[in-house]
Amino acid sequence: MFSYTTDERIYSLATPFSPSALAIVRTSGEGCIDSICNAFSNPERLRKAKSNTLLHGYMLASDGSRIDEVVLSVYRNGHGYTGEEAVEITLHGSLPAIKKLSLRLEEIGFRQALKGEFTYRAFMHGRMDLTEAEAVEEIVRAKSGEAQKNALDRLGGNLRRAVEDVRARLVDILASLEVQLDYAEDEILEDWVYPEKEVGDIISTLRKIVSTYDSSRLYSQGAVVVLAGRTNAGKSSLFNALLKENRAIVSSEEGTTRDFLEAMCDMDGIPVLLYDTAGLRREGGNVEKEGMKRARELMDRADLVLYLTDGSDEDLPAEDGRTVVVHSKNDISGKRDGLSFSSVTGDGINDVVSLVKERLMGGIRLNEDVPQIESERQRDALSSSAEILERSLADMDAPVDIMAMYFQDAINSLAILTGEIGSEEILEKLFSSFCLGK
Repeated sequence: MFSYTTDERIYSLATPFSPSALAIVRTSGEGCIDSICNAFSNPERLRKAKSNTLLHGYMLASDGSRIDEVVLSVYRNGHGYTGEEAVEITLHGSLPAIKKLSLRLEEIGFRQALKGEFTYRAFMHGRMDLTEAEAVEEIVRAKSGEAQKNALDRLGGNLRRAVEDVRARLVDILASLEVQLDYAEDEILEDWVYPEKEVGDIISTLRKIVSTYDSSRLYSQGAVVVLAGRTNAGKSSLFNALLKENRAIVSSEEGTTRDFLEAMCDMDGIPVLLYDTAGLRREGGNVEKEGMKRARELMDRADLVLYLTDGSDEDLPAEDGRTVVVHSKNDISGKRDGLSFSSVTGDGINDVVSLVKERLMGGIRLNEDVPQIESERQRDALSSSAEILERSLADMDAPVDIMAMYFQDAINSLAILTGEIGSEEILEKLFSSFCLGK
């Protein structure tokens, strides 16, 4: 099994392997430029090229035939994404050309990169800390504009800077403790006083950052919302109204939806996987009964169930944190107590969206004054540092050597967060979740 390294030349397709206008193949590693000179139509220009320059030419097969017309982006050592010598090859998005180029790169000494290996090298060469490295993949996988914005802020270093500030304050406290430890017991020094207000402020800062985890995960990962109810209750009409397109068949005939439909939907910035399910009733053939079974299974695993009723139901489910009764067809039956809407007039649709967001947020408050996090690893490291400081606060009369251990452990937790402390196994697990070419 391959391990991540920094002493080999690597390459990877950084764009999807499918026909397209352009494709980009990344390469990186010491000797990268000289190696590509062996397969480029103008090797001398490439060999003399300065960093951050573009060269036009052709990549050549071993027999001298042209693989494709390309533009090379040249990065000398210390520049570019990884911090290593690197060349990015832009070619036409032709699948045969991509395959031929990959084979040629392997012939001249490159191996295919592992998932996340380019970002791993950027981290190892100090181009970014671990919070910024995680943000790279979080940007790629973001399902909403809010998630993309938060990840871009982390890539820009807002979390790193906040952690560096907290760490500097803790280091100052630890330094004052170490002064006490450096002196013999019989030497006169003022008694060390626990900086209660300073530590309290630091704990508050850490807890505020931790508190952003749930909302950030919701905007990043999204939620599952199921439309349920009896036949002809208006589920498919609401499904179409929320998607703003006619995805589901709408008919006055009962049992039209016999399976479920699913689609991604933006609910005021929250990415939602929305399900339209088969109507629930006692009658129906085997196919319809199977549809009702699947509807109940979806309801069991949903983050939120909107149970639609047109007023003809005798028994409605009890509302709880996961289930909300919504009255449909208010253009016919009029508005009733609770939430109601009409898919014909559009009245109440925005109220449905607002209710979904409110229920999914579940009391979560957005705090835009502090960096947002969506990584469980980051949450755990920040929580660990805060918990250690809270224990020191409860034990503030402890001897200075014990107190020094508290603050050193709190600092170490932050070092784990940024990647200054960490095992190779943890790094490989983290970077292996990245896309190829990143």
